[in-house]
Amino acid sequence: STLFGVPLATLLETDQKVRPNTLIPLVLQTLLSFLEKKGLDSEGILRVPGSQSRIKLLQQNLEAKFYSGHFSWDEVSPNDAAALLKKFIRELPDPLLTAEYLNTFSAVRDITELRQKLHMLNLLVLLLPEPNRSTLKALLEFLSKVVNREKKNRMNLWAVATIMAPNLFLHKAVPSRLTDGTEKGQAEKAADVMRLLIRYQDLLWTIPNFLMSQVRRLNENSNRRYQFYDRRIKNLLRKIQPDTREKPEKNSEPRRTIKIQVADLVNSTMEFQLNINSRTSDLLTQFYRQFLRSPENGKGKMRRNGSVGYPDCALYEVGGNIGEHCLDTETHLLDLYNSNPGGEWIIKMKPNGGRGQ
Repeated sequence: STLFGVPLATLLETDQKVRPNTLIPLVLQTLLSFLEKKGLDSEGILRVPGSQSRIKLLQQNLEAKFYSGHFSWDEVSPNDAAALLKKFIRELPDPLLTAEYLNTFSAVRDITELRQKLHMLNLLVLLLPEPNRSTLKALLEFLSKVVNREKKNRMNLWAVATIMAPNLFLHKAVPSRLTDGTEKGQAEKAADVMRLLIRYQDLLWTIPNFLMSQVRRLNENSNRRYQFYDRRIKNLLRKIQPDTREKPEKNSEPRRTIKIQVADLVNSTMEFQLNINSRTSDLLTQFYRQFLRSPENGKGKMRRNGSVGYPDCALYEVGGNIGEHCLDTETHLLDLYNSNPGGEWIIKMKPNGGRGQ
């Protein structure tokens, strides 16, 4: 088989040789496009079964002729095409909602509050691999169009959800938690989640505000622990965190570039290695030793008594989540770096402009 029963990733690898930017399998695109043109107003679309003999023959012809472009859709009925669509989803080697998350999707039905149900579905959709997420999106958009033409096709939201749910939620490769109870109860549970996916699909494809705020809080305080319905969702928060901090590689300590703007004496940069004990005073000591007191770069001013005076400098934090802040000499620099990775560090003369020791 080249189309049915083939993993989504394999189909896309083949299809992207034909259409490089495609995100869902071409055969599924073609089926959905045909149904949108010919089937949205067909009464009982998705519900009325097609002819099993015709569907089997159609599948064989699609397998043989689809990529050559010789398959003709002229004689295909909308009901047969709808049956092919359900068959394609049902016969994926792995569930469209993935073996890893299928039962977690099913568990959404057990959550009481609608808002929490939608939050969980939103997170689960974000966890799906890109081929699955894109294919699910295309399918739900089509099902929504079917529901919107209810007056002509007699297919309301509950009917569409009830018919499509088994194709997504009951898969031979994954033991389902929906198998508890009567067959009718199983169908109702699956249909309830399917109905939410169709009705509220516009909320499912972007990172929501509540998640963004939790990500920020997780970044600000790594010691705080949040409870989620699934441990994998916590991992998701770490993967999609929006901050742009430069994270050091494991087992390495970060380095920070510091700008130096000391009047007409020094206008340069220096590198400073951060560790858990680094303080502002350590950084300033390196600066004085490297730029002011070294034999090559001596910038001190000779006093009348023969001693050498040096500019009275301080380290300033500028930008990121603050304006400008003169740092105390005992500031722990690694903590500062972690709390405001976007800020710049600049060594400047103190406002009094005097010269210290």
